[in-house]
Amino acid sequence: MPVAALTTLGCKVNQYETERIAEDFARAGFTLTDFDAPADVYVINSCSVTASADKKSRYLARKASRTNPDAVVAMTGCHSQMVIDAGEIVDGATVLVANDQKMQVFEKVMAFKPDLLSYSSSPAAKLPERGHRTRAVLKVQDGCEHFCGFCSIPYTRKVLESRPWQEVVDEAERIAASGTKEVIVTGVCVGAYGESTGSGGPDLAELLLRIADVPQVARVRLSSIQPIEITDALIDTFASHPNLCPHLHLSCQSGDDTILRAMNRPYTTEFYKDLVRRLREQVPDVAITTDLIVAYPGESREMHENTLQFARDVSFQRTHCFPYSPRPRTRAETQRDDVPQDEKQVRRKELQAVVDETNRLFTARYVGETMGVLVEGKQGNGDGVLTGHTTNYVAVEFAGPKELTGQIVPVRLDSVTSDGGAKGTLALSDADIRAHIASVPKPKWDTDFLPLGMAE
Repeated sequence: MPVAALTTLGCKVNQYETERIAEDFARAGFTLTDFDAPADVYVINSCSVTASADKKSRYLARKASRTNPDAVVAMTGCHSQMVIDAGEIVDGATVLVANDQKMQVFEKVMAFKPDLLSYSSSPAAKLPERGHRTRAVLKVQDGCEHFCGFCSIPYTRKVLESRPWQEVVDEAERIAASGTKEVIVTGVCVGAYGESTGSGGPDLAELLLRIADVPQVARVRLSSIQPIEITDALIDTFASHPNLCPHLHLSCQSGDDTILRAMNRPYTTEFYKDLVRRLREQVPDVAITTDLIVAYPGESREMHENTLQFARDVSFQRTHCFPYSPRPRTRAETQRDDVPQDEKQVRRKELQAVVDETNRLFTARYVGETMGVLVEGKQGNGDGVLTGHTTNYVAVEFAGPKELTGQIVPVRLDSVTSDGGAKGTLALSDADIRAHIASVPKPKWDTDFLPLGMAE
């Protein structure tokens, strides 16, 4: 039996697409193994959002080629697209697949090496099969046309497309039937979902309602969305349906208006703060998470201080903070990267300290309350410590049996951890625990959902 290993860098859209590619290999008879193990085929779903992602994508191709020099190493994703567009190659990669052909990776690999199905390699470690998971990513949209000054994604995912709503709901039903409790709705520019790009009628707000109404779907979480794509209807949707998680990742990028204009972001800091105010008025427990770039070209110390104050004012829950790095073909690439590297790290650490504190303050609001936690697994290699998230994205750890994984259980939040999560106590009797464990669906051992990890 031939062996395939797949890995993912970057966004949740990539995660979803890697799993669909893996299903193609599994259905054809491939054994799936860990990316570090010997394999006949390696697939890298690459990312190009930062220079570090580019570097990591190329490193993984070289690593796979070293692990088995005779293997087919296929790279797809945004870094692959940038390389194809530039007419370049990637050391170690034998097949480069464009983004618009990503779902044809299996066919491309087989065309490159038609006798692969006759191979009978023995993997170092076969991935354990599983019939359900705690959370599943559901891609509903592709493509972006915003052309922000720092981002190359519009060049690598060029066409706005919405999946037909019935196809999306049908997939949500299959996810729920597998025992998965939480569906994460994602897209490259998910707020652009709608009739004009192929939905068949519904906009994003209506689609979320239809997914949330699927029997056995306990939670629907929306992935990253542009602030300007939050409509009144979408706010009403979050305020009205109990299955929609009160958590919005509103990509911001800077807390200074001059830098936002330079980035070609179509809003101001006041617009953003007013949006957050309206969300908190109508969805009181909503968590606001975001992305912030430090040291964008032309960012002065004063502009950075404005971002620090903005982060305090908004009081984000969790934030991805990262230093600016030039991306090919973007407007910012033509500007002088004028903030020294050591100063970039100073600014990143300063901003991270601010958002870490606002995260701890957010969690502290819920100390003493009992909240539903979706159990996602156990902490480290220790026994009896489980981890999971509340609907508003508070990370919680508490003592309990690992058999509760995949269940939503009540946990009293007792204290705030140093990283902004919470320690808690399981609020169930022994009899209730046994009942929860008994309700866990039995694995179906099919290929609908495959355990594929992200590249570290």
